[in-house]
Amino acid sequence: MSKAAQLDRDAVRIGDLVIGDGLPVVVIGGQDARWLRLRGDGGPPGDGAETARDTPADTSEARADSSGARAVAEARARWTGPLLVEPATVADLPAVARHADGVVVGAAWAGDPDLVRAAARLGLPVVLQRGIVRSGRAAMLEEWLAAADDCAAEGNEAVVLCESGGRAEPEDAAPDLGLMRAARERTGRPALAGLGGDGGLADAAVAAGADGLLVGPGAPEGALAAAHEAATVMAALVRPDDPETLDAARAAIDRVDAALATLLERRAALAGRIQRLKPVGGFRGRDMDRERRLVAAMARRAPSLGAGLLAPIMNAVIEAGLRLSEEKRDGEERR
Repeated sequence: MSKAAQLDRDAVRIGDLVIGDGLPVVVIGGQDARWLRLRGDGGPPGDGAETARDTPADTSEARADSSGARAVAEARARWTGPLLVEPATVADLPAVARHADGVVVGAAWAGDPDLVRAAARLGLPVVLQRGIVRSGRAAMLEEWLAAADDCAAEGNEAVVLCESGGRAEPEDAAPDLGLMRAARERTGRPALAGLGGDGGLADAAVAAGADGLLVGPGAPEGALAAAHEAATVMAALVRPDDPETLDAARAAIDRVDAALATLLERRAALAGRIQRLKPVGGFRGRDMDRERRLVAAMARRAPSLGAGLLAPIMNAVIEAGLRLSEEKRDGEERR
């Protein structure tokens, strides 16, 4: 494999969005990229930000082609960021090639090698969902990876794997995170986890190694918020960063600070609980021996800081929690 092809495999650029190779977790269907899902059968369409479908009367191939092309052009006009389009039929492919930054091969298409190859020949990055084979079952790992190889056979190595449970409808996505992780480790290709409309798996998907999260069409705001929170906070906790530019380094710091703020808020709540349980609370009830043990334990996790630098940091954290607890207690007593 050439060096350029290996770079395409490790990290895939879709417009100005780069997915994979240890870079920040992205949310497709959210603020990072839009997903337009075309439907030519009159069924409910969807995407993470736009919707488009032919009306039941639009049954002719020419009308369907016109409707799909118009929908893609309108979506492009409304959104200047990365735009991914999932075609409904091969008639949609010319419009995808003209206006989209990437093509999504949905589960129903991904089980058909001819359709996969046709999408790959557009020369756009391909988001390849785990497909549904002709017998109607979800593709096995080897079958899914074979579809990625079909893209490569067309000269297109810019493939992002997407695990959505091998389901045709993104709303019903239930990703197999173990399978997603195996596919990523086997191929080195970036991998997305399709969340459907449920943000409850967002943290688990990031922890399992997802390079991005695909939020289903019509997902509630809570699911989208959970995806962005996981891409920010959970990613900062479990994914090391190696930024190469000042802006990237600052963005990484922002994610770590978001995680710190979340943990500090949780710690303050737990510390308040302890103050209510202790026989002597507040500053008078401080246990300095326990605090020294706490700092020593933290120093083992943060050896570059060591106990000397961690001690004043934790002293400030503990005192902030004690002051907050006393303020809440005083407020309750005044009521």
